[in-house]
Amino acid sequence: MKINNKHANNEKIVNKDILFIVGPTAVGKTDIAIEIAQRFDTEIISADSMQIYRGFEIGSAKPTQSERERAAHHLIDICDPKEKFSVMQYQKLALDKIEEFREDWKLPIVCGGTGLYINSLIYNMDFSDVPENPQLRKELEEEAVKYGNEQVHMRLEALNPELALKIHPNRLKRVIRAIEVLNNKEDGIQDFENSKVRNENINPIVVFLTRDREELYGRIEARVDVLIRRGLIDEVRSLLGDGLTRDDISYKGIGYKEIGDYLQGDYDESRAIELLKRNTRRYAKRQITWFKAYDFAHVINLSCVSNECACEEISAIIRKSRFDDE
Repeated sequence: MKINNKHANNEKIVNKDILFIVGPTAVGKTDIAIEIAQRFDTEIISADSMQIYRGFEIGSAKPTQSERERAAHHLIDICDPKEKFSVMQYQKLALDKIEEFREDWKLPIVCGGTGLYINSLIYNMDFSDVPENPQLRKELEEEAVKYGNEQVHMRLEALNPELALKIHPNRLKRVIRAIEVLNNKEDGIQDFENSKVRNENINPIVVFLTRDREELYGRIEARVDVLIRRGLIDEVRSLLGDGLTRDDISYKGIGYKEIGDYLQGDYDESRAIELLKRNTRRYAKRQITWFKAYDFAHVINLSCVSNECACEEISAIIRKSRFDDE
């Protein structure tokens, strides 16, 4: 069933509603998002920090060409792998795209598993006007490689113990940015990661897709095997040949780092695949923890319901939000 987005009596609601389909990697977000996009005659805005890179096709599990033909996807393939891309840039591009959807009376669907990207739209996040400090970043990144993330995190703890408690040592980019800002501002850093001031310009309809842990981990391992068969190793080899290095942020993405390190002699192929599966499971666990903090989300366990039933439930949630004030 398609909804007429130009419903005359609900202009305010229509203009504020944004559907967020979130959840851990391999849970099945893309299939659900495409089905909902088709039902509501709309398109999808990606919220995936790896799918933004051109050439990162297999490892980032980008929607296939046939999937993109079923529903248009935006904010995919928007920058070169050697470019730096910040959440602040994502926020601007996504909000601009959302405005385009509103002008066309389309329901924006934001789909992805990068929690900070999602937060940048749901909450009023202060990214600060402090400019980047390339030299400091390079020093801290090299320190992390040589001594470990914990060493860099100790620097943050020395500057702001309270903030250090809120950012895990393994979230190196966030730790480095916090240090960067603290070194440039007398009054410290606005903790934008934990800002809970909601963006009043949107009404977030958040659907958190999950599965039972055993099933999710099985899907993750099966997906890694599929990525390898599809040519992930050759994809990473090609990217390295085009100049991708360990210093590039994109290189550090799950799948690219493990295979890249293997191709550069750090370990053998079987160990690379083992690490890729392990690191993906760990990433999924962190994603689940992140999205559980959305106490306003509608949680759907795909281990308990079919995709068809899930889509029916999501459609009902959308209709209620859009039309309950008639």
